[in-house]
Amino acid sequence: MNQRNVCLSLLLLIPALALGQRPEVEGMRYLDENRRPVYREHIIIPDVGAYQVLKCDFHMHTVFSDGHVWPNVRNQEVWQEGLDAYAITDHVEYTPYREDVKVNHNRGYELLKESSAKSNMILVKGTEVTRNTPPGHFNALYIGDASEYIESREATQDKAAVMKAAAQHAFIFWNHPGWQPGIAGSYDWIPFVDDLYQNKALHGIEVFNGFGFHMKALDWCIDKGLTVMGTSDMHNLVAHEYDLGKEYVHRTMTLVLARERTAESIREALDAGRTVAWASKYLAGKEEHVRALFDACVQLMPAHYTEERKNGDKINYYALRNNSDLYFELDLKEGNNIKRIVLYPRSEQQVTASVGTTSLSGEVISTYVRSDQHLSVNFLLK
Repeated sequence: MNQRNVCLSLLLLIPALALGQRPEVEGMRYLDENRRPVYREHIIIPDVGAYQVLKCDFHMHTVFSDGHVWPNVRNQEVWQEGLDAYAITDHVEYTPYREDVKVNHNRGYELLKESSAKSNMILVKGTEVTRNTPPGHFNALYIGDASEYIESREATQDKAAVMKAAAQHAFIFWNHPGWQPGIAGSYDWIPFVDDLYQNKALHGIEVFNGFGFHMKALDWCIDKGLTVMGTSDMHNLVAHEYDLGKEYVHRTMTLVLARERTAESIREALDAGRTVAWASKYLAGKEEHVRALFDACVQLMPAHYTEERKNGDKINYYALRNNSDLYFELDLKEGNNIKRIVLYPRSEQQVTASVGTTSLSGEVISTYVRSDQHLSVNFLLK
């Protein structure tokens, strides 16, 4: 059974309690004990210096494009899963249910403004500009009125379609580059993308998209100073796609290092590139941000015991503590010996080192600071 800690929400629990206290009615028996408990997960990630770590998913779909759910379901999911902020990013150019659902590129956001506020969720207005591949798809956040966005997918309209969002000063990121590997140019830094970048109309790239790790995208973000993004790109129910019954499994998201828990602070952090992409056991981002996050979460305690062995060797014992709900897997090295350490969420592991050893070094192999590079760490021993 999943052992994540949860915090109950009185607001949403009241209806459940009321149902549990329904008066007896002759000829009726209520089986309310079979209802799914309503609660919000509480994901613990310590502050990183002056920044709060906000859990955000800025790529989701509803029936207003090609998603399978009504917008309110998205709000229920992000609330239950412990996120802080989200955006509905329905496609502009692709609306396969137009015979059944009136096309309105602003409607998903409008329907969620009140319910997201009641749930204390930060709702960011967004959309997906869906061009043919290449150049591919682009998400725009903090947009204005989307009613006049370009619906035609003609290649001659590609730049104008993206620039509609740029004209509204949106935060624009390139979605899942490489998602169609059989198409030439789908996973290349093509002139179209470079033109957006040179004109400051490209601000980030999806590195994690759902279950995919776009490894070249991480290197592009680092080399070009773009913001690292992680999103679910959810179309179905989250519980239908993710095996949430397993430990450490959750939707893919972006961890945003924000000064405050506000939409404005999130925007400032996105513009500044203070993000780490999170996909269950894995973290990816620029080294400075991954390191700051790791240092805020993981603590090596002073030696608590010294063992003297029969051969005269003295060994110090230490506790390595994970104070977060993140998962870290490390290869720690002392001399010529390498030891695999798994720091499960909110747990400790015991590590040892010979007396006189001043530090332990290693790699956090569940992190990526480049496509071929993990975060290196060094623990000073006390």
